[in-house]
Amino acid sequence: MGCWAIAGPWAEGGTPLGWGPVDDGESIRAVRRALDLGVTLFDTADTYGAGHGERLLGRALAGRRDEAVIATKWGYTFDERTRQATGTDATPEYLGRAVRDSLRRLDTDRIDLYQLHLADLPVPRAQALVGALEDLVADGLVRAYGWSTDRVDRATALGRDAPHAAAVQHALSVLRDAPDLLAVCDKYDLASINRGPLGMGLLTGKYTPASTLPRDDVRGVTSGWLEWFRGGRPAPEWLRRVEAARAALTADGRTLAQGALGWLWARSDRAVPIPGCRTVAQVEENAAALARGPLEPDHFAEVERQLAALRTAALREVDRPYWPSPMLPTARP
Repeated sequence: MGCWAIAGPWAEGGTPLGWGPVDDGESIRAVRRALDLGVTLFDTADTYGAGHGERLLGRALAGRRDEAVIATKWGYTFDERTRQATGTDATPEYLGRAVRDSLRRLDTDRIDLYQLHLADLPVPRAQALVGALEDLVADGLVRAYGWSTDRVDRATALGRDAPHAAAVQHALSVLRDAPDLLAVCDKYDLASINRGPLGMGLLTGKYTPASTLPRDDVRGVTSGWLEWFRGGRPAPEWLRRVEAARAALTADGRTLAQGALGWLWARSDRAVPIPGCRTVAQVEENAAALARGPLEPDHFAEVERQLAALRTAALREVDRPYWPSPMLPTARP
């Protein structure tokens, strides 16, 4: 379960970084229902809600801590009082403070997976943190660590140089394959934690070309790093991909979201999707995908055929593709 959305509002200046107002009571019920249904990994970050996300997750897991694997992140700085993002800090000194602050907010004695949140931090600066991270493992404060990055060179350095590295968190979905990053995970025996497995909501089927996101939702403002939405609306090229894959993803009776999660498990046995949920109903739909497991090979292959045909049509229409087109698998791994 991804826990960005339940963390509530926070911002950088006047730009929202949360998903709008939330009901903390419903969020807590959602986390506990997820546990009941067999969900064990909960991914958050200290900056989500400017600390509120960790506090909320700690409350939700009270009395059930040993049933959960807590993954959190560090590297961005923030002001809890004003709920404002304030910058970044990748020094070992800040790392030592950040981990203890997260432990306090989460009300726990250990973090199962502690992830560097700065995706583009230069490799030498990240390598300078390994010693401090290893000390945290030795002290029992952290069980393992990882990096949230879509950069292959960063993931490679993590797997190659960090003894207790366990995972890379990266974008992976029906809409955005990541064969190079999956290859790194295979080579270095790392988990692939899949950020954006439902395309920030596009793969739920909820949105149409006419949909408009509110201005207090991070998806409702124009931002260069949010590829799925532009000007507060779903980007039409991504909606076309959703529609191209819909029939194959739902062919065996799954919902669209369940099919998208099944695609990930068919794509790689290292895949650990972290779909965001704000309500009990969303948790129940996503968790139901566990019983269905990976997408069937024929349906997986049909998704790839449909997406390949869509890319070919786009290339015929213009001299360049509408979106980056990574190499897609032709068969289930």
